[in-house]
Amino acid sequence: MSIRSSNYITFTLLLLLPFAFFPSLFVNTVRLPLRFFDSDASSPHTATSPPATMSWVQKSFTLPTKSRGSYLITDHVTQSVPEIKTFKVGLLNLFVQHTSCALSMNENWDEEVREDMSDALDRIAPEDKKGNLYRHSAEVCLAPRPCPSGKS
Repeated sequence: MSIRSSNYITFTLLLLLPFAFFPSLFVNTVRLPLRFFDSDASSPHTATSPPATMSWVQKSFTLPTKSRGSYLITDHVTQSVPEIKTFKVGLLNLFVQHTSCALSMNENWDEEVREDMSDALDRIAPEDKKGNLYRHSAEVCLAPRPCPSGKS
C-alpha cells in the first residue's frame, strides 16, 4: 500500500468520524440536497418531526399494605406517576425497600395466573406461623419465638 493511499484512507476515516458520534449530522447531510426539491422547504410551517429528547421522572410512593399473595399494582403505579402516560417508549425501574416483598411481571389475561404464582411462592417459601422456619423476624414477631427488639 502506498503512502498516498494510506493518507487517503486516513483522511476518509477522519471525515466519517463525526458521523459516528453525531448520527443526526449524517441524516441532515443526506437530507440537505433533497430540500432543494421540496416546495415547502421555505415555509416556516414545514411538517418536521420534533427533535428527539430524552427525559426521566423519579418519584417515591407507597403501596398499600396487603397480606401474602400476588397483586396487581399497575393502576397504583400509573396514579402515583402520572407522567408515565406521556412516554411512548421507556424503561420503568421499581425499587422495593422492603425485605419481604418482591416484584414479578406476569401476563394478566387469565386472573388465575396470580393465584398460580401465589401457590408456587407458598411452596417455595411457606408461611411461618410457628416462627421456626426463618431467622428474619424483626417485622412480625410470632409466638413462641421471642421478639429480638421487644416488639410483639
